[in-house]
Amino acid sequence: MIVELGAAGAAVSVAAILFSAVISNNIVLAQYQGICPFLGVSKKMSGAAGMGFAVIFVLAISSVFCWLVYNYVLLPLKIDFLYTMAFILVIASLVQVLEIVLKRFSPTLYSALGIYLPLITTNCAILGAANSAVVYQSFDFLYTFAFSLATGVGFLLAIVLLAGVRMKTDGADIPKCFKGFPITLITAAIMAMAFAGFSGILAG
Repeated sequence: MIVELGAAGAAVSVAAILFSAVISNNIVLAQYQGICPFLGVSKKMSGAAGMGFAVIFVLAISSVFCWLVYNYVLLPLKIDFLYTMAFILVIASLVQVLEIVLKRFSPTLYSALGIYLPLITTNCAILGAANSAVVYQSFDFLYTFAFSLATGVGFLLAIVLLAGVRMKTDGADIPKCFKGFPITLITAAIMAMAFAGFSGILAG
C-alpha cells in the first residue's frame, strides 16, 4: 500500500511539474526567458515550429547532460560553483551538433532559423531551465528530463500561438502606429496575462 501511495504521489508530482512547466510557469510567458527567439522567429508558423522543436531537443538533451556533469563531475570535485560555465559548454556543443544536422538534412529549416539557431547557445531559456532543474530545485535524473521536456513544450506552445496571431494581425486593419513590432508586443503581453490565469491552479 505504501508503494502504491508512493507511486501515486510521484505521478501527481510529475503531473504538477509538467503542467507548471508548460502552462502556469511557462518559460516565456511567465518567466520571460527566451524572449529574443520568441519575438524574432514567430513571423511565420514554419519558422516558429522549427525553433520550438529545436529548443525542445536542445533543452531536454542538454539538461540531462548538465545533470550528469553537475552530479558526477562538479559536485565530487567540489567545483560546483563553475556550473554556469560548464552548462554553457554543454549547450554550445549540442547546438553545434543540431546546426550540422539541420544544415545537412533540412536546409529549408536551417535557412528559416537563420541567426537564431546559433543564438540558442545563449538562449536564457535553455540555461535557465537547466539551472532551475539541476541546481536550484535539485531534481533527480527523471524529474530533470521531464521538467526540461515540458519546458521545451511550453516554449513551443507559446511561440506557435504567437506566430498564429501574428499571421492574423499582419493582414488586419489596425492603426498604422501599431503595425509590426508594437502589435506583436501587445499580443505577447495579452498572452502572458492569459497564461497568468492558470498560476493559482496548482496552489489551490
